[in-house]
Amino acid sequence: MQSGAPPRPSVPAGRADAHSGPDCAPSPEARAIGARAAVEVAAVLKALADPLRLRMLSFITTSSTGEACVCDIATVADVSQPTVSHHLKVLKDVGVLASERRGTWVWYRVAPDVRGAVTALLDSFAPAALDVTHHRADPLTGLEDVDATLTRVADELAARFPDLAPDLVLSTVRESYAALARGAGVTAHLVPTAQRFAAQRLADVMRATESDARVPQVLFVCVANAGRSQLAAALVRHHAGDAVVARSAGSAPAGAVHATVRALLAELGADADEAFPKPLTDDAVRAADVVVTMGCGDTCPVLPGKRYEDWVVGDPALASPEGAAAIRDDIDARVRALLTDLLPSTTDRPEESSR
Repeated sequence: MQSGAPPRPSVPAGRADAHSGPDCAPSPEARAIGARAAVEVAAVLKALADPLRLRMLSFITTSSTGEACVCDIATVADVSQPTVSHHLKVLKDVGVLASERRGTWVWYRVAPDVRGAVTALLDSFAPAALDVTHHRADPLTGLEDVDATLTRVADELAARFPDLAPDLVLSTVRESYAALARGAGVTAHLVPTAQRFAAQRLADVMRATESDARVPQVLFVCVANAGRSQLAAALVRHHAGDAVVARSAGSAPAGAVHATVRALLAELGADADEAFPKPLTDDAVRAADVVVTMGCGDTCPVLPGKRYEDWVVGDPALASPEGAAAIRDDIDARVRALLTDLLPSTTDRPEESSR
C-alpha cells in the first residue's frame, strides 16, 4: 500500500480544472464576468454609446417630474422626429427607458429597475470620464512624516477653536485627511486642503452646540461636489456675503471641481482654494438650517428641525459652455429666491445686479 495523500478525483472530460497549474490560480470563469452576462451588459452599453442618446437620457432625468414628452425631447438636437423616435426606441428596447402614450404624444421616463444605475452613469461615471480626458491630477508627493504634519495642523486649529477639546481637533484633522485621500480622491495639496476641510467641520461642530441667534447656514449636497453644489454655494456667498454661511458636500466626491465649473466660479470671484470636493458629514447636516439636495438621492441624513429642499437642475459637468451658463442661471434664480426667504430684511437681501 502506497503512503501519502489520496489521489485527487479525476476531472471530467471537457472541463478545466480550476486548481490545476503550478500556481493553482483560479480559472478565468472564477474571476471574470460571465459570458452571458457580458453579452447582455454589452448590448445595453452599446445602446448608450451614442452622444444623442446620452443627451436625451440626461434631459429626461433632469426633468422636475422625472419624465419628458417626445415633443420636448426632440428639442435636444436638430434632427427629424423619426430619428428621435428611433433613438428612444433603442433605449427602450434594452430596458433603460419606459414609455406611456397620452393622447397623441408619448412620454418617456427612466425604467425604475435601472434608475440608480442611470444616476450613477450620469452623475459619477460621465463626469469622471470627462475629467480623465481633460484633466490629469498632479501626482501626490508623499510626506516624510504625515502624522507629525497633521499634529502641527491640529495645534494651529486648536488655537482657533479653544472651546473644543484638543483630542477632538486632532481626530477631526486626521479623519479629514483620510477622507479626502481615500474617499474624495484628492491628491494634490492634500494637507492644506485637509486643513481647510477640518476647519469647516470644527466650525460646524461649534455651531451645532450654540443656541443663540446666528446667521443662517445652508448646505448644498450633490453626488460629486464638483459642479452644482459648488456653484450654488458660491452664488450664496456672491449675493449674501457673510449674511449667510454656505457649505457644499458630495455623497461620492470627485477628485477635483469640473473644468467647466471652475470657469464659472472664477466669474463669481470665488476663492479657488475653497472650492474642493469634500464628503458629506453628519456635522455639516446638523449645523445647517437648510439642506438643499441636488441629485444625491436619499444619501443625505434627515434630521428633525431642518428644512430640506430638492432642486432638480442639470449637471454643468456634462454641458456645453452655453448649457453650463444656463444651468448657473437656473441655480442663481433658485438661490435668490432662497435668500429672499432667509433674509427678510431688505438690507440683507441679494441685490438684483446683472452679471
